[in-house]
Amino acid sequence: MVAEGSAAPPTPWSKSLAQPKIDETAYIHAFSNVIGDVEIGPNVLVAPGTSIRADEGGSFHIGEGSNIQDGVVIHGLEEGRVIGDDQQEYSVWIGKNTSITHLSLIHGPAYVGDNCFIGFRSTVFNARVGAGCIVMMHALIQDVEIPPGKYVPSGAVITMQQQADRLPSVQSTDAKFAAHVVGINDALRSGYQCAENVACIAAVRSGLERTYHESESPSRSSNHYGQMQSTNFSSEAVQQVRQLLSQGYRIGTEHADTRRFQTSSWKSCAPIQSTRESDVMSALETCLAEHAGEYVRLFGIDTRSKRRVSELIVQRPGDRPQSASSNGSASYQPSNSYQPSNSYQSPAPSARSSASHSGGLETDAVQQVRQLLSQGYRIGIEYADVRRFQTSSWKSCSSIQSSHESEVLGALEACLAEHPGEYVRLIGIDTRSKTRVSETIIQRPGSQPQVSRASAPSSYKPSYTPSSSSSNQGHAAVGGREVGTDVADQVRQLLSQGYRISTEYADVRRFQTSSWKSGGVIDSAQLAGVMSALENVMAEHQGEYVRLIGVDTQSKRRVAEVILQRPGDDATKAKRSSSGVGFAVKSDRPTHKPATNGSGALNSNQLDSDAVNQIQQLLSQGYQIGSEHADLRRFRTSSWKSCSPIESSRPNEVVAALEACLTEHRGEYVRMIGIDTRSKRRVTELMIQRP
Repeated sequence: MVAEGSAAPPTPWSKSLAQPKIDETAYIHAFSNVIGDVEIGPNVLVAPGTSIRADEGGSFHIGEGSNIQDGVVIHGLEEGRVIGDDQQEYSVWIGKNTSITHLSLIHGPAYVGDNCFIGFRSTVFNARVGAGCIVMMHALIQDVEIPPGKYVPSGAVITMQQQADRLPSVQSTDAKFAAHVVGINDALRSGYQCAENVACIAAVRSGLERTYHESESPSRSSNHYGQMQSTNFSSEAVQQVRQLLSQGYRIGTEHADTRRFQTSSWKSCAPIQSTRESDVMSALETCLAEHAGEYVRLFGIDTRSKRRVSELIVQRPGDRPQSASSNGSASYQPSNSYQPSNSYQSPAPSARSSASHSGGLETDAVQQVRQLLSQGYRIGIEYADVRRFQTSSWKSCSSIQSSHESEVLGALEACLAEHPGEYVRLIGIDTRSKTRVSETIIQRPGSQPQVSRASAPSSYKPSYTPSSSSSNQGHAAVGGREVGTDVADQVRQLLSQGYRISTEYADVRRFQTSSWKSGGVIDSAQLAGVMSALENVMAEHQGEYVRLIGVDTQSKRRVAEVILQRPGDDATKAKRSSSGVGFAVKSDRPTHKPATNGSGALNSNQLDSDAVNQIQQLLSQGYQIGSEHADLRRFRTSSWKSCSPIESSRPNEVVAALEACLTEHRGEYVRMIGIDTRSKRRVTELMIQRP
């Protein structure tokens, strides 16, 4: 216990060098400051980070049983005094059994009576707070007197006496809560004092060790390093505990039955105060034994930032511990733990058919899960039969609470096995902004599970018969790029989900200012009719930008935008053939056409592979791409200028636009930007060119 402070420094208004007077039963943490004429009564707790400075105004009084919590500041002015309960003058008086909670400011002249509660970040200045008052969080009390037994709500600003007189009275539940806080802090004070008393802490430690060793059985042994091993845990759990303890973290445990697990309503086991591995393992085994047949997880706690740094499920309902292996290491494996097959390698073509109904995941889906988890996102799963898929009425599978790859993949395979013959998709969830960052279909009816993103649909064969006038075979070629099959895919997918198709057009000036004009909604819901209408719009607005829009009529929002035509394209009427609907478009101007390798992967002559991969990743998650440039002077002042906006969400068109920006601004800095259009924020910035 640190029961001493420092004298007030000699100043024009204080030359007495007064020392604090601290009762021997009080606990003053070593990381707090107590300076000058301060009287601290019996059984007071002064927590870490507290500053009590009577170096200008004095004296201060803190009554018996009160607690001054982390980050509290108590200070006073040279002038101005209050009358304490002993009828003496003080700069600050704090009564008995009063809680001054985290980050509060008590600035004299100030009086706080007995049994009061001053909430987080609240301020009391030049005021009196009567006995039994409850002041909630972020409140300001200044130049007033609060009558005894009054309740001040959070965020209140009480600066006039009329406001103070109209405050409501404290309810019995509020008074019980304030008394509860005092009791907790008194227990903390006793604990801190015991921790600094060798005799006291030795007795506690010996009792814990005796309990642990008495409960030892053949299921627990020591390796040749003398470290504790337990067959009630997997080697991963034991290693996790050691790693967390070595990094200075504390260990906590929680348990949940099946219902609470599904709703993520975990309950805490007894807190683990020790940082010794043997004590922690003993406490974990106690929690497992008390909650057999339930989920149990351990987690690391960063006591400084007061946050969790890791979570690991160490027991599931139905798990049975196995016997120790010959080397004495933990050999427990959960009976339903997910064991990836073939190390997540894509099965050979001959094996795909046999795996199509096993719930196995394609390599792309596994990589998508890893990528989302590495970015801190959570994973969700939804399924839908054909009718629900057409109306976009998906239903959720069991929620995935874990952030461990093996458990997530296990839950995905369980959902696939539970819903064969239906659509299943995985979802990336940003828990902070509560938004979806990606949606990936991993199973379709009548086919083996595979990845298919809405922004890049798989190959599609038109199901309608081309008209007899189709004499030539055409391929979609917008701005020099073949897109016919992709456009047909996009339209068909939007129609199958119940969306409508509309069009917009713009000349160069309107395109640069994003002032598109509407071409109207296409009445038809048939693929042939929609494609014909798109051809007519392109022919009607030759020499202008034309784009198709997917519209969700229920929520009245756009779900897709695809540019079909750009100025300079010599648009002719589309040719329909047995191979699909085509837009035969020629371009006399040079275009940036990203190359593809033999497997269809996107390449670029000016962008490196990291940038290309970043583009594909951002587009697959539904983000928009932008670009900015800056010369050396603007770069130093971070005054970037925007390149032409990129309206498309197709990778080859985005790469072409970025290459155009690079060409136009040679010798400058150029960076690519990922944009979340929903929250209107940037999600990434990547430098793609330097002088």
